[in-house]
Amino acid sequence: MTAGETGRGLLELTRPVNVIAASVLPFIGAFVAGGVVDQPVRVATAVAATALAVGAGNAINDYFDREIDRINQPDRPIPRGAVSPRGALAFSLVCFGAAVALAVTLPPAALAIAGINLVALVAYTEVFKGLPGVGNALVAYLVGSSFLFGAAAVGDMAPAAVLFLLSAITTLTREIIKDVEDVEGDREEGLNTLPIAIGERRALYVATGLLAIGAAASPLPYVLLEDFGVAYLVVVGPAVAVMCYAAYESFSNPTAGQGHLKYGMFLAALAFIVGRAAAMPAVF
Repeated sequence: MTAGETGRGLLELTRPVNVIAASVLPFIGAFVAGGVVDQPVRVATAVAATALAVGAGNAINDYFDREIDRINQPDRPIPRGAVSPRGALAFSLVCFGAAVALAVTLPPAALAIAGINLVALVAYTEVFKGLPGVGNALVAYLVGSSFLFGAAAVGDMAPAAVLFLLSAITTLTREIIKDVEDVEGDREEGLNTLPIAIGERRALYVATGLLAIGAAASPLPYVLLEDFGVAYLVVVGPAVAVMCYAAYESFSNPTAGQGHLKYGMFLAALAFIVGRAAAMPAVF
């Protein structure tokens, strides 16, 4: 295995697309809290810490899931031999260390969120992943809390609370659909995920119900937050439509459904930025 192949494998371990998507969330949280212009260094620090922590979490997840991935995801870096299990573990620890070094420079509330999230990331695979719905809920919390982390970095979490709730609901939906996709390997490893515990179709109904709650609540940022413009509704509408279609699609093709749900979530994140920006054009 060449150094270039190993380097590509390490990059793949972080799930770069997921890292970029996750890094946008603390920026949005800080943006909604009104701190992007006033405290750019703190915002950049929060974004970088999130990127490193998410990359580290994904890498250590692959380390613990390496046997499952030989069945579910054989092309991932560890199963295909691009990165050794020990190398993946060491890489994740380095990234975690860098994330902690950045987080300690932020206000106490942001540091507290970072500390809780780092412990949760490490514990997820070994402790919570195999518990029906619990692992899914933990991932949903971690994604949603990124909004709170960014807002806390600039000193005011309150404006990001509704974003946390909406993001957590949609993430929980996607995590359940992903578990339906991974039933074969999870069952082989003895995990008791929600689809295994209650059946795949029932799990998909749970996911759809959660998404319906999120869709119904999607206008809340415009209603509750004074600094969100009508532009938010214009963009979030198509995002909700994409996510609803993805939930429907998941009953016949969970892989395509959870992929399209991710696109809808990206579009929803864009809605938060557009809605806030349209309400305060002077920032630009």
